[in-house]
Amino acid sequence: MFIEQPPFFYRALFPGVIWRIPSDKKCVYLTFDDGPIPEITPWVLDTLDRYGIKATFFCVGDNVRKYPEVYQMILDRGHRVGNHTFNHIQGIRFWTKNYVANVKKAAELIKSNLFRPPHGHMRFPQVLMLRSSYKIIMWDVVTRDYSPHMTPNGVLNVVKNYTRNGSIIVFHDSLKSEVNMKGALPRAIEWLQQNGYEFKTIE
Repeated sequence: MFIEQPPFFYRALFPGVIWRIPSDKKCVYLTFDDGPIPEITPWVLDTLDRYGIKATFFCVGDNVRKYPEVYQMILDRGHRVGNHTFNHIQGIRFWTKNYVANVKKAAELIKSNLFRPPHGHMRFPQVLMLRSSYKIIMWDVVTRDYSPHMTPNGVLNVVKNYTRNGSIIVFHDSLKSEVNMKGALPRAIEWLQQNGYEFKTIE
């Protein structure tokens, strides 16, 4: 529960960040972290096209540098992008100055007002500095598709058990998530549609 849906006391540690965006009509926000990479991201884009929905991709700057054509595919298909640092670094392991510099390096390639910290880990001064320039987007449901201890059915069940109106749901377009994400994403989308959820991008 703590991992899949962070409790209130954990959310309170990060003032001014966004965990969930409820609305009058049932909605969810699909997000994808850690790409873009040619092995996975195009498949995700094709899947989203098949269901006619848009998502938000939090991109690693170095992946954008290495695979600009895949990054451009995300933009060309009408999805939103966000900054996920240049080297996918955890804020608690870096001094604030160095962490913010890494975010700014990614921003040279990723033009967005959205930021998500890798692993959700930041020091309080980093939160204060970055929220003056970005909407810091956390999550309401993390699917754990990256975990070798999970299965596609387990990932799907996380979506079923924890999603609510306004949930920001995290999948990963990464190699370590490939089997679980590919096995769960289409079924998760279908379940959400069957249960009356509208899909939105984070603005």
